[in-house]
Amino acid sequence: MKKPLSKFDSIIETLPQEQQELVDSFFMDLSTKVILVPSEKHKLFADFQNIIIYYLKAGLTLDAALNRIDVANLGGFYSRMPSRWFALDYSAKIYPLSMGHGQMSVFRLSVYLKKDVVPEVLQMALTFTIKRFPQFATTLKKGFFWHYLDSTKAHYAINEETARPFLPIRVSLTGSKTFKVLYFNNRVSVELFHALTDGTGGMIFLKTLMHEYFRLLGIESTLDATTFDVNVAPDFDENANEFAKAPKTKAGGFMSKKSLQLSGKLTRIKPCQVIHFKLDSQKLIEVAKLNNTTVTGYIITQILIANKYAIEANSGDVSIQVPVNMRKFWPSKTISNFTMYFALRLALKDITTTKEIIEEVNKQLVEGSSKEKMMAMMYSVRQMVRNIRFIPLFIKTPIAKIAYGFIGERSYTNTLSNLGIVKFPAELEEHIESLDFILGTAVLNRASCTLVSFNNTTTLSISKITLDSSFEERLLSLLSDDQIPLTIEGSDVYENVKYLSVRKKTKNSTRKN
Repeated sequence: MKKPLSKFDSIIETLPQEQQELVDSFFMDLSTKVILVPSEKHKLFADFQNIIIYYLKAGLTLDAALNRIDVANLGGFYSRMPSRWFALDYSAKIYPLSMGHGQMSVFRLSVYLKKDVVPEVLQMALTFTIKRFPQFATTLKKGFFWHYLDSTKAHYAINEETARPFLPIRVSLTGSKTFKVLYFNNRVSVELFHALTDGTGGMIFLKTLMHEYFRLLGIESTLDATTFDVNVAPDFDENANEFAKAPKTKAGGFMSKKSLQLSGKLTRIKPCQVIHFKLDSQKLIEVAKLNNTTVTGYIITQILIANKYAIEANSGDVSIQVPVNMRKFWPSKTISNFTMYFALRLALKDITTTKEIIEEVNKQLVEGSSKEKMMAMMYSVRQMVRNIRFIPLFIKTPIAKIAYGFIGERSYTNTLSNLGIVKFPAELEEHIESLDFILGTAVLNRASCTLVSFNNTTTLSISKITLDSSFEERLLSLLSDDQIPLTIEGSDVYENVKYLSVRKKTKNSTRKN
């Protein structure tokens, strides 16, 4: 009995003979450029078949379709055996060591489009983009002294999002991938293991992926400084470990003093809640200026106050960990981790009102994030790594777990990471609605906060590991009291009546799951 034709073959069979031969030639050329194992090669071929079907149904001619997905866009990525490996930058070396505590150290960047995602096109965009980021096409492995990233050639697949964010990336499994590309309706998200990159590198990857996605849709755009050309060979400086170049200076200490933690029972589901406050950027800036501070200073102040309403304690310190992008002090092309941090700390009893604490917040922001302090911290990282470099990994690991579990997280209450203003090429901005940025939840810290701005929207996101909503309720009240227009999106838990009663203060408030 004759085997039924596949959907692709059925469509191609309806084309003129000349065009059928063109398709055959295309796939013969593709076959010579792919040396994956048969199962992976089959998946890659299916991706090309699916996008050709999409193009033909959308009215594109076969010639135009094959031109857009020219196999030259694969370069030599799939025609060579993997042979490279990548040392982790000094900042990243701690992440794999601490995984025994359940800390995946994953962050997520999302872009919301004005139209639903076309999966066939997004898949092809990733297939063409991954070769430009060879350090992402890796799996985490254990060496004798350190973990490292080992190149792997595989079919990198997008996935439709069907569950909560931050399902574990099982980096300990042989051949596992260290990032995910997900889509849901009009949202494209990338989730990245922090050992790969920081927020800056992650945003370059997302922007490059979206540039290629729109190109495949027929929307051409110029490249800016933070969007890579997928068909240009990677620069070795993009994988530079800048911490190794830190000039000798007085080493800066790491915060180890215990801080208060938000109250509320921890859950095993991580995150159990995600909420986004989408704020009017212009109004936010105006309110910050009225309070003689920056947007970061203003939001930190409100977080400090909100913490006070969510902590069951009579005394102690509240501490906010603030990451600092070192590229503003040390120009670099690296997309590896190049972020340091400082801790902004106030006694619980001293946290009162915005006007009363803003001066102290400003002072600590300026001093804590100064070039002098950050370079000292950078040098400390360099020295710390060098001091333990010859200790075998099986001895390092338990020491790191103890240090991370009992000093690292206990030294701060929560985090605020601000990616700042993100711009896309002008040709693409009209097709993009908004962005958001989420940190993976920690082991002890119950709330992690982020900021990212696009056009006139600044998105303040909170990921949590407790159902107690006291923190975000108070934060919402504080923002509403300052008359900052906002909308709310987030987890189903925010449908409860108690929370809605607080939201009534907010103008133009809406909710999306």
